Amino acid sequence: MTAPTVLRPVPAGRPEPAAEPRVRFRDLCAAEWIKLWSLPSTRRLLGIGLLVLLGFALQDSIRTYQDWPHFLPQDRAHYDPMRQALSGPGAALLMIGTGSVGALTIVGEYASGLIRTTLTAVPRRSPVVAAKAAVLAAVMLGFGAAVSLGTFGVSQAVLSGRGIGLSVGDPGVPRVLLANALLAPVAALTGLGIGALLRHTAGAVVTACAALVIVPGFCTPNVHQWVDDVYGLFPFYDWRNCLSAREPFVDPHLPSVAGSWLAFALWPLLAVLLTVLVVRRRDV
Repeated sequence: MTAPTVLRPVPAGRPEPAAEPRVRFRDLCAAEWIKLWSLPSTRRLLGIGLLVLLGFALQDSIRTYQDWPHFLPQDRAHYDPMRQALSGPGAALLMIGTGSVGALTIVGEYASGLIRTTLTAVPRRSPVVAAKAAVLAAVMLGFGAAVSLGTFGVSQAVLSGRGIGLSVGDPGVPRVLLANALLAPVAALTGLGIGALLRHTAGAVVTACAALVIVPGFCTPNVHQWVDDVYGLFPFYDWRNCLSAREPFVDPHLPSVAGSWLAFALWPLLAVLLTVLVVRRRDV
């Protein structure tokens, strides 16, 4: 026979142990927001980057304004003022900067050991990664929108002096503005995935820059179809040859608008999934 269980009353004055509160997703997002903005690199890169890109747009627009009387008729007929808003070098700089920030958001936690504290407080790793990705995407989307609208406003204000400026409602402009804004979150989330995979600051930043800009930047369109098909998977290549123009060229060697948007969607999605798998399977 088993001994009867004796229920002992809790002594007066000693409270019942409280149940551990469930961690809410918005609390995780708030914590990730604090960690993101506590990185000095975030404030410096985003602040300086915005000023530099606005300066690029202003400089290119002033040069076009001065050279416009010397443009040939065929050059004027094919001129796209949106190219002055965010040029190829400016887009490359944007993706390098935001991709580096994305990589540093998670590499910095591994380097400092903060990831151990985070995962001790929240053992479920998937919500932590989801919160980190959501905050990073939201911040970078806001930054990308500021860059897209800011460079557009600066460039078109200068070009309007020649009567060639555009407004937001003109055909093709909203699509280009959206593509320009999405470059930042796409690059940042890609950097996040690479950072989680490598967990090394220099290696993650260099790899992110190579995948986002350097490798697709070296490709020349219309050389070999298989080369264009491969490079058509890179967001920067899609943006440069399709989404940066109001009227993309209809060319079988160049990416289509639908294919470009698909690449824009797949890169951050796959990067976040990679981050979840890596963080869940690796020991801290």
